[in-house]
Amino acid sequence: MASNIHFLIKGLIIGFSIAAPVGPIGVLCIQRSIVYGRASGLFTGLGAATADGLYGAVAAFGLTVISNFFVEQQFWFRPVGGAFLLYLGVRTFFSKPTERAATGNHKGLSSDYLSTLFLTMTNPMTILSFAAIFAGLGLGETNGDFLSASAMTAGVFVGSALWWLILSGGVSLLRSRFNISSMRIANRISGLVIVAFAIWMFVNILKI
Repeated sequence: MASNIHFLIKGLIIGFSIAAPVGPIGVLCIQRSIVYGRASGLFTGLGAATADGLYGAVAAFGLTVISNFFVEQQFWFRPVGGAFLLYLGVRTFFSKPTERAATGNHKGLSSDYLSTLFLTMTNPMTILSFAAIFAGLGLGETNGDFLSASAMTAGVFVGSALWWLILSGGVSLLRSRFNISSMRIANRISGLVIVAFAIWMFVNILKI
């Protein structure tokens, strides 16, 4: 039991650490928290946390066949993810906040969740990050222990979700200070940053 708690805590730290660096998902979480509210930002993050949990499970259970498949097929996954990221960036840039932003052009919490789940799942670098961390910490396959691997996977999800809860909650506290004009500026800046991430992804694809 104590051993499983140990793996749970390690997974929590890993999940939090991987989620925390600000990337395109972080920008989306911030933008949606400002324009649509805390729930939208949180569900945006939970989509990424779910993908992190799934990739964490692959690393924890030592499912090399699955991890190898994602790495070998990254030439196809990354353009799809990059194109979708570009679409989100352009849509964010041109989105028009209204007085009732939460019900304006918002497609709903399920769309927030699925969009970031898809983005994270189509980024093979995520599973490479998990594989490197697990190998570096000597956590690969968790010695074949199913409960330990499950605890590690749960920890990764909880750690990642905790970061998104903190980020969306913190940003939403400032939401009342944003008027329509500042929300429009936030959309423009967020859109440009996301498009820049998409372009960077396509540039890296050419290097493969």
